[in-house]
Amino acid sequence: MFERNYYYLVAGLPDILIDQKKLSFSIADFKEDMAYHLHPDDYKLLELLFLPADNTNLLNLLTKSNKEFDDSGKYSRDELEEEIKEPGSLPEYMQRLITAYKNESPLFDGLSWEDQLTWLYYDYVTNISNKFMRDWFEFDLNIRNIVAGINVRKHKLKGDKYLIGDNYVVQAVRKSTLKDFGLGNDFEFMEKLISVQDNDNLLERERAMDIMKWEYLDDANTFNYFTVEVLLAFIIKLEMVQRWLDLDQETGRELFRKLLDELEQSYEFPKEFTINQKRSQT
Repeated sequence: MFERNYYYLVAGLPDILIDQKKLSFSIADFKEDMAYHLHPDDYKLLELLFLPADNTNLLNLLTKSNKEFDDSGKYSRDELEEEIKEPGSLPEYMQRLITAYKNESPLFDGLSWEDQLTWLYYDYVTNISNKFMRDWFEFDLNIRNIVAGINVRKHKLKGDKYLIGDNYVVQAVRKSTLKDFGLGNDFEFMEKLISVQDNDNLLERERAMDIMKWEYLDDANTFNYFTVEVLLAFIIKLEMVQRWLDLDQETGRELFRKLLDELEQSYEFPKEFTINQKRSQT
């Protein structure tokens, strides 16, 4: 497949670090520049990274949650509201979710509507033609499922309703009793991921996983120099940096409380494990 080179754009990318204290430009500005400079086919790849915000917005509108609309997605509020009335131009996976929700007919038994939409999204993005993006999304999904499997095992939870998709990682997490789910030879970051999950500090775990993802992106682009893949990796990293810049100390505590509340509502904890015990460990 023919690859377009963006010599000027790649050469002009600033150096960024995951623990950067501030950014001299916004993600919105960068996206706007990419819309102007990238070939339309390459920009469509970039738009795949916007879709998680659209997914959240779509679900909030469907459930009438009245949560703040996230403008970082591809679609405006008006566009999503029109599509909910009559689906037609959204990605096929979003249209499927809208129809299923309206018909009160879940696509995946036992999963929340949010997780069902996430499943559909990953099915969509892990089947695109661009290898770099396809591999990235699969890697990201695998980390998500392995972490879910570790938590299910750690807290003696029932069932596998927290797993997304049905690839070899999901099958291993469902069936294996080994500490690494038998994935030590198949998933390069398995040993490191298990070690990270042994840390009781939630924010430190999240940061360590972002560092793993950062390293993965660097390795995946070892032989890419001026192609769109370099720009795609940059914006993924940029979103990580922005996420941590937004997490001041109070926000971090609030995030932790929010995650604990979600756990309390979603999981059936054994009697010997309580949320208060978990809070006391941090």
